[in-house]
Amino acid sequence: MSIAPSTTTDEAPGPAAPAPAPSRWAPLRPLVLRLHFYAGVFVAPFLLIAAVTGFLYAGAFQAEKIVYRDEMTVAAVGDSRLPLSDQVDAARKAHPEGTVSAIRPSPAADATTRVLLSGVKGVDPDHTLAVFVDPYTGKVRGALEQYGSTGALPLRTWIDEFHRDLHLGENGRLYSEFAASWLWVIAGGGIVLWFSRRRALRKVRGTSGRRRTLGLHGSVGVWAAAGFFFLSATGLTWSTYAGANIDELRTSLGQSTPSVSAAAGGDHAGHGASASAGNAEHGVGLDKVLAAARAEGLGDPVEIVPPADESSAYVVRQVQRSWPEKQDSVAVDPTSGEVTDTLRFADYPLLAKLTRWGIDLHTDVLFGLVNQIALMLLALSLVLLIVWGYRMWWQRGRGSAFGRPIPRGAWQQVPPQILVPSVVVVAVLGYFVPLLGIPLAGFIVADVILGEIAHRREKKSATV
Repeated sequence: MSIAPSTTTDEAPGPAAPAPAPSRWAPLRPLVLRLHFYAGVFVAPFLLIAAVTGFLYAGAFQAEKIVYRDEMTVAAVGDSRLPLSDQVDAARKAHPEGTVSAIRPSPAADATTRVLLSGVKGVDPDHTLAVFVDPYTGKVRGALEQYGSTGALPLRTWIDEFHRDLHLGENGRLYSEFAASWLWVIAGGGIVLWFSRRRALRKVRGTSGRRRTLGLHGSVGVWAAAGFFFLSATGLTWSTYAGANIDELRTSLGQSTPSVSAAAGGDHAGHGASASAGNAEHGVGLDKVLAAARAEGLGDPVEIVPPADESSAYVVRQVQRSWPEKQDSVAVDPTSGEVTDTLRFADYPLLAKLTRWGIDLHTDVLFGLVNQIALMLLALSLVLLIVWGYRMWWQRGRGSAFGRPIPRGAWQQVPPQILVPSVVVVAVLGYFVPLLGIPLAGFIVADVILGEIAHRREKKSATV
């Protein structure tokens, strides 16, 4: 995304307006313009990929319900449900491979129960095989690979991984972190440039050519900027490098996300809690464990995680990420069926709550369909801004040269009392967000080298 200089010869003539008194920040405008231009030109392809894949991901939730309707819903709602242990047994008879890693009881009258199996041959080690069981009849309605805490099935998983890492693994995640690191910079630069223009030059109606493109680009960019800042900040929270720095900061502040203690309590911990044929039936069994969690106020949807070993407890946690969030969890002793630990979402540290809400809003689940539509519109606006930005670059050439760059030397116009603190702030941000700092340093080095080459050519031409 690039915004051209405010004075161009193709703008429609109008009545002369008195020049406003220049502010002390006015010298920053050419520098911000140059940064916005180059960042837009070189980062925009990555942002375009992120926007298109994000648009697809937002629509994947509704598509998933249609594509996997047979597996996710029952054929007919019955009068009573089978015990949860019988539903797991039915899943294990159909799929004896792997081990039961979790169970998600049917959360609605027409929804199936999911029995999640890990260690299944042919299934990604980071994924599970979800076996869908009719809670009324015990009939297995299908099995699909599942990923993540939101229970993404193959279609949504494929789009999610495409958005996150282009299906290139950990190395591919650098593309999305790079895009998130620069999105807020480009959006912020665009805001500064737009509001530093005279009001008469911001209008779109009645304009044409490059000025109209600039008007559309700036107007949409300003309206969407808050959303871009949000996407950038939340995207960085679970990125590779910046995300690690954020986690470290949260930990140092005592704001990391807590977890319920899965240690079994009591003098008889570890006795009588052996698994039955790998079907997650430990000690008192699944139905009593679920009943204990219900007594603690854990309503649907919930996920039951069997004990990891003989000294561990069951963990039952709510998995609703839509508003209002349900994130309470309890640990249940497998020998006595008593709750040994309780963790309420209301007791989470503030930053842990904000992180949870931010991620869920970013991934389209916090406000359901409204959330998905809003993010689709935001992604579409980013695509349009990129297209308009490149169009302005083309129009700036005026047919004689494609995309003439912004002139160099803008930093020399910035007073030291503004330039020095700005450099310090950028250096600190670049340290904590390395995929912002490293490319920015590269831009500066390349710009200096190109400037020196151009200077020597001019000097050589003058002596000839």
